[in-house]
Amino acid sequence: MIAIFNKFRTGLMPLYILLAMLTASVTLVSCSKDDELEIQNDFPFEVNVMPVPKDITNGQTVEIRMTIKRTGNYSNTQYYLRYFQFDGQGILQYYDEPPYLPNDLYQLPKEQFRLYYTSTSAVSQSFDVWISDSFGNEKQMNFQFNSTD
Repeated sequence: MIAIFNKFRTGLMPLYILLAMLTASVTLVSCSKDDELEIQNDFPFEVNVMPVPKDITNGQTVEIRMTIKRTGNYSNTQYYLRYFQFDGQGILQYYDEPPYLPNDLYQLPKEQFRLYYTSTSAVSQSFDVWISDSFGNEKQMNFQFNSTD
């Protein structure tokens, strides 16, 4: 009886292998493109700005310290800066780099940096700074200085 059972079981072995291969192929085919793993690379961010003085005199330079705070980390994200001055006149620059031109886009090499604004007028001054990333997220900061001349 045992010999008959062993012969019967051995005869079914190819059937078990075929059944396992069929199950595996059905499982692989049932994965569609809708089930693909999505990798998120677009993360919103915030910009922290240290306090700046309210008053400025003609020729005075004010340091503006900024830090970009990511909500996620995607290593290929690039950050950019542009600014527009709508009251008074002044010069905005990154460290000792050449001054920024209004509305031009500049890549930021670091997420923590300092800008330097130098007043070139004797009236109150206002300008906006926009920080954007390579995915279109953007933050706007407004700076206003009262003239003390």
